[in-house]
Amino acid sequence: MRLHLQALASNITLVVITLLTHPVVTAAPPSSLIVVEDRGGISALPYYHALDPEQEDADGFRSPSVNPLVVTIDPVSEASMLPARSILLSPGRVVRKAIKAPGLMPLFLVGDDEHSRAWLRQRGAALQELGAVGLVVNVATPQALAELRSEAPELKLIPTTADDMVERLGLEHYPVLITPTGIEQ
Repeated sequence: MRLHLQALASNITLVVITLLTHPVVTAAPPSSLIVVEDRGGISALPYYHALDPEQEDADGFRSPSVNPLVVTIDPVSEASMLPARSILLSPGRVVRKAIKAPGLMPLFLVGDDEHSRAWLRQRGAALQELGAVGLVVNVATPQALAELRSEAPELKLIPTTADDMVERLGLEHYPVLITPTGIEQ
């Protein structure tokens, strides 16, 4: 009998510990969504309503939900990505260093400046042979981007900021080539 009571007490203790250490999760009704961050734009609320198979109207009548309003947005143009400014980068000398990034597609960083244009003219054929893609990290206008592309028409040049990537790689200057095994100018 004593063993039976000890086993029962042990099971009760286990249940109490489980209840205290595992929070009870309850689903909030769709009408009480909590906004964590609002960056503007179009409300996603119609999509959340679509997840609730039935909705109450003003009289409390539940009816099947309708499809959410789908808003179409014009495709993003390249001009809308400009100006592209990487505040952590400037034209300058890059010291060669080895890295280990297996699987990384060769890429290079350039800007809208004479140093980058000269580098593209000098290294264009080698960059094309590598299949490297160019990130234009400092360019203001579509015209400036077009002029840069005319220096190396065989290469793909994409305007973008690269501050997060260059911070991780410890880069301060461009133009630069980044491959799976190294960083060089």
